[in-house]
Amino acid sequence: MTPDAVTIVIRASTGDAGQRLDRVLAQHLPLLSRTRLKRLIETGQVTHEGAVLRDPSQRVRYDQNFVVILPEIEDAAPVAQPIALDIRFEDAHLIVIDKPAGMVVHPAPGNPDGTLVNALLAHCGASLSGIGGVRRPGIVHRLDKDTSGLMVVAKTEAAHHALSRDFAARRIDRAYTAFVWGVPSVPAGEISGNIGRSGVNRKKMAVVANEKGKPAVTRYRVERAFNVHAAQLECRLATGRTHQIRVHFAHLGHPLIGDPVYGTRSGRSVARTGLSGEQVAAFPRQALHARLLGFTHPVDKRLLEFESPLPADLRELARSLEQL
Repeated sequence: MTPDAVTIVIRASTGDAGQRLDRVLAQHLPLLSRTRLKRLIETGQVTHEGAVLRDPSQRVRYDQNFVVILPEIEDAAPVAQPIALDIRFEDAHLIVIDKPAGMVVHPAPGNPDGTLVNALLAHCGASLSGIGGVRRPGIVHRLDKDTSGLMVVAKTEAAHHALSRDFAARRIDRAYTAFVWGVPSVPAGEISGNIGRSGVNRKKMAVVANEKGKPAVTRYRVERAFNVHAAQLECRLATGRTHQIRVHFAHLGHPLIGDPVYGTRSGRSVARTGLSGEQVAAFPRQALHARLLGFTHPVDKRLLEFESPLPADLRELARSLEQL
């Protein structure tokens, strides 16, 4: 235990009996996320009668005492790295980037560098450091690593606050292009369903009961059908939940082509006929592109709108789908 660590003792109540260890700890320590508590268990920071517990799913018994050690959190400041950026707009207050697929937005376990944040620090200089947080300077919203497309990043605290408010109030216009397996029976519609952690796999999100997730609404329109095998959709977000488009369309029965987390074998099997089918089935990322971003400039109040064409890999995917 480090000198700056905090030790907490928790006693299991009658209501805790039979529940998972990570869930019980989360109920007793509401200021800590269940994800962090699970990580503490797995790294040996939770003990019972001197024995280290490493299984978050272990069932708790009444009157057990658990000792939780909270190491001091150190936010490591990202380092500047000279990485090329596709800049669509920039002024003293913000910068709009067309992010390529494969680039992580900010440093995290498993991706300590080579991220968009590292590149922005090199491009913008020390002025960006710390805006909105040490590890995510300037970041107002995120795209998944393998989702390509447009992002806006704040360069001042004032711009960060204003843009964050606009995202929270749903005043940002965003449109995505998605390629999905199959063709939705309703050519234009709305998918509603609360999104939260999957009860089966905590690393995945899922459509869950209302009390267990956050409201999420995705509006879509079929732009192009590739026979009955696949479709190109325009998607617009009324909310911005983690993996929202991917989760909603998987729930609808039309997962994104190439999605390694929410895709299905049945979808991929449709395409396994001929060379084009094999190319589609092997598409290496979720086929999702943030193609439009519109917002009000936080300082001069101009209406700004940016569009990004489909990247080369998605254009090639469309050509392969035409031949199915």
